[in-house]
Amino acid sequence: MIETQNLVKRFGDFTALNGITCTIQAGCVYGLVGSNGAGKSTFLRLVNGVYRADSGEVRIDGEPAYENPNVKQRTAYVPDDLYFLPGASLERMAKLYEAAYPAFDKSRYRSLVETFRLDDRKSLGNFSKGMKRQAAIILALSCRAEYFFFDETFDGLDPVMRNLVKSLICGDVLERGATAIVASHSLRELEDTCDQLALLHKGGIVLESDVQNLKTSLFKIQIAFSREYDRSMFTAFDILHFSKRGSVSNMIVRGDREQVVDWLRAQQPAVLDVLPLTLEEVFTYEMEALGYSFQSEPPEGQSHTA
Repeated sequence: MIETQNLVKRFGDFTALNGITCTIQAGCVYGLVGSNGAGKSTFLRLVNGVYRADSGEVRIDGEPAYENPNVKQRTAYVPDDLYFLPGASLERMAKLYEAAYPAFDKSRYRSLVETFRLDDRKSLGNFSKGMKRQAAIILALSCRAEYFFFDETFDGLDPVMRNLVKSLICGDVLERGATAIVASHSLRELEDTCDQLALLHKGGIVLESDVQNLKTSLFKIQIAFSREYDRSMFTAFDILHFSKRGSVSNMIVRGDREQVVDWLRAQQPAVLDVLPLTLEEVFTYEMEALGYSFQSEPPEGQSHTA
């Protein structure tokens, strides 16, 4: 289990993390989303013991993460900015990892090299961006670590490779009870992978939830009546968003779907449809409900919340 308590990290006059407290249970895939500067990479480096916190603490299975060899041997980190020894091949890097990680699995390394179809004798300097990321993932997964930290893991990977990496990460979590924290700009990449998701904004976690709860607690209603009506008709339940054009309204509702639909049917609408929401839409409306807006920020990547 990973526990952080009032975690703060500053770089000069910039506060990258501002008092983060969270608990990440063992044996899960924990997704971390947020725009550039939200604090995702800083959080991963603190949890992995790369940075020392200015205040607060990080504990993994009750032990401090920073400068703790016992913890380091049980964690594997794939950063956004990859680093390999100058001129090294993947094979040479594997020997370095083998020396650092007592649980390094040579047979799994060989199997992964074959699966990814990489030549581990060639210099990594000649690899493409996607191939370098594949190499880093191979090294991390071969460590048989208990805790994995992946920063923008899917960046530079084609759709086939992204699916392969997802299946390998989930396989380690399911088969060995490992824990993985995956940071990404894209909710779409994490939607079918993570058990829990946290949204970072300006150095703090502003929303954290079980993925299944997020996807089932919010839903979209499209409704129309032959008579005049407005939003005040629906005060019986929690509406996060309401818009009306003509006689047709669209609502984003939080609550028990079956109870809400039964109540609406009793009002004898002319049209009633219940529509699913993507995880990206769920986060957008949840953030609006919390009073956070990304509209004033420059667009980055696929969306303001990705």
